[in-house]
Amino acid sequence: MPQPRIRHIAICVFSHQGKILVNAFPDAVKQQTLFRPLGGGIEFGEHSADAIVREIREELDLPIHDVRLLGTLESLFTYLGKPGHEFVQVYDAQFSDLRVYDQCGLEGHESNGDRIQAQWRDSESLRRDGVLVPEGLHEMLRSLSLLE
Repeated sequence: MPQPRIRHIAICVFSHQGKILVNAFPDAVKQQTLFRPLGGGIEFGEHSADAIVREIREELDLPIHDVRLLGTLESLFTYLGKPGHEFVQVYDAQFSDLRVYDQCGLEGHESNGDRIQAQWRDSESLRRDGVLVPEGLHEMLRSLSLLE
């Protein structure tokens, strides 16, 4: 069994008109839907902002610009019954293709081949339909007036 480790990840909310872009995934153990912005692991020698640009290109095949750091969260969590620990660099950015904002959602793929079905969600729909993760993200975005 591998030794538990702290992951360093970067995520991007892509705030637009009171909504953020998130991927939904179930936690069958907790019987709830979790919503997390797109992003992923920061590679050794890579700046976290560069990781966001790379991850979005890999996952959605879309260019982005105006990448800006919103803050950092430390996340201690349990997912599918297993403990996790992450340091999360939270970013906002803009899609270069403005037509993306008119779509209800975006399809893509994780590096392991899993399908991504990203959705634009506002604060109310996030609370009603599941939980926004990592913990503290909703409060951070509210304090920056990016979500209600």
